[in-house]
Amino acid sequence: MKAAFIRETGPPENITYGDLPTPEPTGARVLVRVKAVAVNPIDTYLRAGAVKMDLPMPFVVGCDLAGVVERCGPEAKRLKPGMRVWGSNQGLLGRQGTFAEYAAVDEGWLYPTPDGVDDQQAAAAALVGITAHLGLVRCAHLAAGETLFVNGGSGGVGSTVVQMAKAIGARVVTTAGSPQKVEACRALGADLALNYQTDDVDAGIRQFAPAGVNVWWETLREPDFERTVPMLAPRGRMILMAGREARPVFPVGPFYVKDCSLFGFAMFNAPPDEQRAAADDINRWLAAGKLRPRIDRVLPLAEAAQAHRLQEDNTLHKAGTLAGKIVLTV
Repeated sequence: MKAAFIRETGPPENITYGDLPTPEPTGARVLVRVKAVAVNPIDTYLRAGAVKMDLPMPFVVGCDLAGVVERCGPEAKRLKPGMRVWGSNQGLLGRQGTFAEYAAVDEGWLYPTPDGVDDQQAAAAALVGITAHLGLVRCAHLAAGETLFVNGGSGGVGSTVVQMAKAIGARVVTTAGSPQKVEACRALGADLALNYQTDDVDAGIRQFAPAGVNVWWETLREPDFERTVPMLAPRGRMILMAGREARPVFPVGPFYVKDCSLFGFAMFNAPPDEQRAAADDINRWLAAGKLRPRIDRVLPLAEAAQAHRLQEDNTLHKAGTLAGKIVLTV
């Protein structure tokens, strides 16, 4: 089978597009004929060796996939050949990745693709959708009528957070870096979208939510808690999902006297049952049109190295050339 893989960690140029043996679906695994995959920042960290995990070499990169079940292992119970499925959490913790024509995946990490949802949408919604759901529902318990703020509402995670929060019934404030991206945030359902290049973001938030923000989703790699904690409402919740190397000052006093909570999480730590609960809601919202993954561009799998470079330029170097997910077709 064709696959995008590495033989050692390093820059995007270490990704080879070539032939590897097709894996076998042993145990509760199923063999998925992959149709589409999506690129995530964690993929680039693993490929670069910035996040230390055991990687089976040669290592197929990638976490997300959507495709069709071809064969099932003898212990698989939920899935059958011919079923369309999507999933994430591959390429992690010793598991092989998804950037290949075929992937052998434990059926516990796979979910049925709803009718009317194509493979590109399903792949684009996978990791960012589960991440957003875990943060909003499992951690923050976001409720209808509450106010949520998220940085970067036109990006992969940010656009998903905006749409999920609206599906739950929250009021949403977000930011973006250009008039076009601000309009995209409004089209996704944001009640207030601010241009962080030209608008007074803090004044806009305070005017929109004078009693404070109930849930603050922090996506910046260098959070400024001295700025953000005062904007939380009493019993406000803050979610952290970025900034592995960040060591910011934290205003403990102003935080705890308002009964606030701070949640940090990585989606790959969540067990299969928690991720499946997230997938059930994601499927419901995808089928109802309440969740529309924002795809910036679609490339062939052979251009996986280029896709990794593009993702890295935006995640690490703030190039600003992406507004959504990179999807690769297989």
